[in-house]
Amino acid sequence: MDLIRHSGDGLPAVRAYGDGGFRIGADRFEGCILVSAAGVLPLPFTEISGFDADCARAIRDGEPRPDILFIGTGAAMAGLDPKVRDILRSAGIAVDCMATGAACRTYNVALGEGRRVAALLIAVP
Repeated sequence: MDLIRHSGDGLPAVRAYGDGGFRIGADRFEGCILVSAAGVLPLPFTEISGFDADCARAIRDGEPRPDILFIGTGAAMAGLDPKVRDILRSAGIAVDCMATGAACRTYNVALGEGRRVAALLIAVP
């Protein structure tokens, strides 16, 4: 699905999602990704259960640290491991889980508002 939001300041906006991947600007990424002001990082898992404490600590310790992490859990809403959520929240990072399409749209809106955001997105078919 194509999205029609522009971030306004050059940070990476999600331009489209579906068919197992994402379009960020002119680039296509397959599978799960982390999108932030630091760029786009492909991730080695395909389901939200793969988002573990080590990955959460890497986001927590990364620069720049987001204020909000939107998590796209796939085609449907899914829960997040409470340990993972606690690692992020203890660092002052708000966490918002939703289906991937909603996470892409919400991330783009917050990005356009100039907020410090990141999105961890599970690909959808």
